[in-house]
Amino acid sequence: MLLNALAALGHRGIKTIRTFGRAGLMLFNALVGKPEFRKHAPLLVRQLYNVGVLSMLIIIVSGVFIGMVLGLQGYLVLTTYSAETSLGMLVALSLLRELGPVVAALLFAGRAGSALTAEIGLMRATEQLSSMEMMAVDPLRRVISPRFWAGMISLPLLTILFVAVGIWGGSMVGVQWKGIDAGFFWSAMQSAVDWRLDLVNCLIKSAVFAVTITWIALFNGYDAIPTSAGISRATTRTVVHSSLAILALDFVLTALMFGK
Repeated sequence: MLLNALAALGHRGIKTIRTFGRAGLMLFNALVGKPEFRKHAPLLVRQLYNVGVLSMLIIIVSGVFIGMVLGLQGYLVLTTYSAETSLGMLVALSLLRELGPVVAALLFAGRAGSALTAEIGLMRATEQLSSMEMMAVDPLRRVISPRFWAGMISLPLLTILFVAVGIWGGSMVGVQWKGIDAGFFWSAMQSAVDWRLDLVNCLIKSAVFAVTITWIALFNGYDAIPTSAGISRATTRTVVHSSLAILALDFVLTALMFGK
């Protein structure tokens, strides 16, 4: 019985290592085999539209409401200390350092990541990838690489958009609804936020999240069992694994950036 348990544990460990090896090899090929601009520009532009532009609606709507909620809750807390003029600082720092990169990445994983996994899995199920290999076309360069780079480009831009509309939503609540002086709101934000450092850290976080999400999504689709149930499980794995990876990486990056 003990030997069977050890054998099962070893088999699971070897399977996990093998999976990470295949995923790492695919990531390396996607990074090295970046699409040639002239040849693959239409593919990259199409994926930028599918991955980035089509994700803008949920990013904008979520950013506005999260900024408004943050502004309202921050105002209620700050008024107890007669510090409501610091609301702009609270909203901007919260969005730039934490909420912007993390929430935008979670939304991106749920919307774009799941779509990428389902699309690649369907191409695997209908043998489109095998057909490319038979015609001497590298599916990693033609299918995986444009989608990977589209995700890399899209998420940082979507994060900046999320932060911008979130700050606007917070200002609408604080200035327009609660009557905070607009000069105090924006001057407190300007004096407290190191735009160069905080913005760079925000972009670094979003870039790391972009690599992680697109890597997980594309590998799960590429490695999915070519059935409807297999594609469904792969899509679920993408959302779950991406969300857990985002939260874990956020703690690590925050500790490295602000834990001194």
